[in-house]
Parts: sequence; structure tokens; C-alpha cells
Amino acid sequence: MWSFRYVPIFAFLAAVAACDGTLTGIGRVPRPPEPPLPAAPVETVDPENPASAKPASAATEEISAQHLLVMYQGSKSAARAIKRSKDEARMRASEALDAIKRGQDFDKVVSAYTDEPGGAARRGALGRFSRDKMVKAFSDAAFALQVGEISPVVESPFGFHVIRRLE
Repeated sequence: MWSFRYVPIFAFLAAVAACDGTLTGIGRVPRPPEPPLPAAPVETVDPENPASAKPASAATEEISAQHLLVMYQGSKSAARAIKRSKDEARMRASEALDAIKRGQDFDKVVSAYTDEPGGAARRGALGRFSRDKMVKAFSDAAFALQVGEISPVVESPFGFHVIRRLE
């Protein structure tokens, strides 16, 4: 019933079943584990108002803002040329805010007061950003503003900011 001509076929099939995917099986490097998939978006619903369902990705909301930054010696990323103290920087930022409150154009005040490299040329525009793209103190202040509103002086590791929310 069994013939010797089937033995090579069975040997071949057994070898294929034991194959590790390489021609020789020598020097095979195991693959690193796959990174976990991100969590699926979840909708949050107010039990009082089921129509208020918003995806959890609403936490990654983006806004647009512009700002001026007054740096001091020792603040993060401050140029060597900046020699003012922290108190002097806070006073300069307050001066800028007072000028804006008196009705001076925000763009002109940014050009006159900001220490941010390239900030004067782009009038302090930051474009669109999410909360996690900025340092916490800056994000908290910017996201708390209404569109068109101007912040008080905000301290961050980079210095003192005055922020205007654009959208």
C-alpha cells in the first residue's frame, strides 16, 4: 500500500512544517515585539444631555495664538546677549501688556518687546498647536483665553509671555 515514492514527499512536507522562514535557519534574528496600538477613541456623554457626545480626541483640540516673550539671563534658550534679571524681564513684560491695554497694536508691541528669535518678524504668530505642544504654564494660559482675549503676564521656563488667542 505505501510505496517508497511517497517518502520523499512526506520528508519534504515535514521539513517545510519545521522551517523557520529562512533558507538555512542559521543566524536568524528574532523580531522585536510590535508596539501596542493606540487606544480607540471613546465618546464621552453627559447623562443629562446625550446629544453632547464628543470624541475623547476633543482633548487634542488645537488653537491659534500669538505672543511676545521677554527673556532674562538664565531663562531657557536665552541668548547670551540677554543680561536683564528676572525682575527686569517681568517689568518689561508688564510694560508691554500695559501698552496693549492702552490700545497700541499687538503686532507693534510684539515687534518692540519680544526676545523670541524670529518672533518680531512673524509678529509672535505661533500657528495652530495642541495643548501638549507647549510648556504647561503657557498652554494653561492660552487655552483658558477666549478668542481675541489677551492674557496677563505668564511665566514659563523661557521667560515672561503676553498671549493673544486668535482662534
